Amino acid sequence: MFKISAKIQKINPSETLSITSRAKAMLKAGEDVVILAAGEPDYDTFDVVKDAAIKAIKDGFTKYTPSGGTVSLKEAIRRKLKNENGLDYSLDEIAVSCGAKHSLYNIFQVICNPGDEVIVITPYWLSYPEMITLAGAKTVFVKTTFKDGFKAKIKDIESAITKKTKAIIINSPSNPAGVVYDREDLEKIAKICLKKNILIVSDEIYEKVLFDGKKHISIASLSDDIKRLTIVVNGVSKSYSMTGWRIGYAAGDKDIIKAVVTLQSHSTSNPCSISQAAAECAMNRDLSGEMKKNRLEFQRRRDFIIKELSGEKKIKAFNPAGAFYVFCDISKCGLDSMTFAQKLLDEKKVAVIPGFPFGEDGFIRLSFATDLDTIAKGMKRIKELVNSL
Repeated sequence: MFKISAKIQKINPSETLSITSRAKAMLKAGEDVVILAAGEPDYDTFDVVKDAAIKAIKDGFTKYTPSGGTVSLKEAIRRKLKNENGLDYSLDEIAVSCGAKHSLYNIFQVICNPGDEVIVITPYWLSYPEMITLAGAKTVFVKTTFKDGFKAKIKDIESAITKKTKAIIINSPSNPAGVVYDREDLEKIAKICLKKNILIVSDEIYEKVLFDGKKHISIASLSDDIKRLTIVVNGVSKSYSMTGWRIGYAAGDKDIIKAVVTLQSHSTSNPCSISQAAAECAMNRDLSGEMKKNRLEFQRRRDFIIKELSGEKKIKAFNPAGAFYVFCDISKCGLDSMTFAQKLLDEKKVAVIPGFPFGEDGFIRLSFATDLDTIAKGMKRIKELVNSL
């Protein structure tokens, strides 16, 4: 029997993918399963984007591209960052990768040394700590509460900083709680990072999924000094419903980006050429009307879930300002999140994600990236289980 490396043995598999896979297998077997687990929009990739990919194939755009992405796609990203986020980057400050997750992985690999610390705010996207561990660094958690809107207190961030602190991750809108940091919040965090010379990894993948008139602000846009410390991460997966196309990007200090491209050249090489052509089309086209329609539909679904759970005593829903998840407190149900999620899937045929891998074991994450009828069926079954406990 072969021995697996020590660092890989420290890594946990993605609960999001494993539970979703199990639920899909049950559905395929003919079981009446409601899936409220997946982290991807349920609407299809826009036809104009598909057409661009088909054209790329027919035109023979099927060979290697530069490791860090095509010039034309990076130019599209540059225009997007400037026009939408007020950020001006040169092309050598932008790297295209195989999804925002890949961009994040690359970043931690190139900025972290053994013993470095990276601050992560709870609840967090479950892959952050695993990526940090794989980079040989240590995750330092800053705890937040439902009562405080899951926003980190500045004093808690300051307390988490040591001489070993290399970076802090800001995820706004966030997965799993849908927290959106406003300008005042970001200015306070930026002030600390500037004082301590701490890098900021700004995960902005959900920037276009915002509710109640909220506006996205990239922390990098606050000043030239904070831009110098920030690596912005984004992609086309959530905004354009292109999860399977695997195109993400990072923008930041040219030395960091150069290191990212070097790493990528020895791992994945370039992102898929056809996907790059599709992403370029998505970013160059004015799809704001279609995206607004989808965002309003997400908001309608969110409002439905919040209303459905508003009168429940054993489950309390946190109202998200962005993304497409509702993070629910189930601590009064008497079960840990893994047990609750397994019981819900086994007995009520509803798939949700336990809060444990997000750093909050008394919670579950519900995805409303599915149609309203499916959500209504899921809410009925969840309430049945909760009230039976």
